[in-house]
This record gives sequence, structure tokens and C-alpha cells, in this order.
Amino acid sequence: MKYVLGGFLGLLITLAVGFGIYVSFFPGGRALINSYDNMMKKVDDRTLYETRKKVEDTARSSIASYKTDKATYEMYKDSKDKEKIGWAEQAKMRANKTANVYNEYMIKNSYVFEGNIPSDINYQLEIIK
Repeated sequence: MKYVLGGFLGLLITLAVGFGIYVSFFPGGRALINSYDNMMKKVDDRTLYETRKKVEDTARSSIASYKTDKATYEMYKDSKDKEKIGWAEQAKMRANKTANVYNEYMIKNSYVFEGNIPSDINYQLEIIK
């Protein structure tokens, strides 16, 4: 019985050391750990209220900024005044920059919503042509 217990303990120690070496020195081991960490982060982000609130607040803020700049563009784009046309072009550039950043942000954080995106948040903002 003593030898069986000692053999079993030796086997466990060998497996633990082998796993530690595999995880520390081999790409497959690092990939396994990184994959697990990534999966846990996504589960945490999807279920933590703070993360969802942060993503929603950022999205709503970006949408408000985009709508303001788009409205400014629409208001002044057909003006006869050169200065107002300049305002329109600047607003268009800001709106398009906001849309690009927003669209990338939503792609990166799409797992937070998992098909349950709030009705006041667009998944994508259009680029003004």
C-alpha cells in the first residue's frame, strides 16, 4: 500500500511538473493559458454590469457627438457663405471620424451585447458621403 501511494504521489508530481514546463516553455501551452484567460475575460465582461455600462455610456456619448456634427453639416452644407461651408466640412470630418472610431469600438465590444443591444444604440454609424 505504501508503494502504491508513493507511486501515485510521484506520478502526480511528475504530471504537475510536466504541465508547468509545457505551459511555461511551449507555444501550445501558452496558447492554452491565453485562450482560457481570454475566455474568462469575455465571460466577465459580458456579465459584469460595470463593463456593460461603460460600453453603453461610451456608445451613447459617441452617438450624441456624431448626431451633433451631422446636424451641423446638414444645416450648413448648402450655404452660400464660404465660412459656413467650412463649418459644414469640418463637422462632416468630425462626424466621419467619430463614426469610424465608433464602428471599430462596437466591433471590439460586440461580445458585451451578444445580440441584446439596447434599442437606442446603433450597431454602426454611417459615414457621410
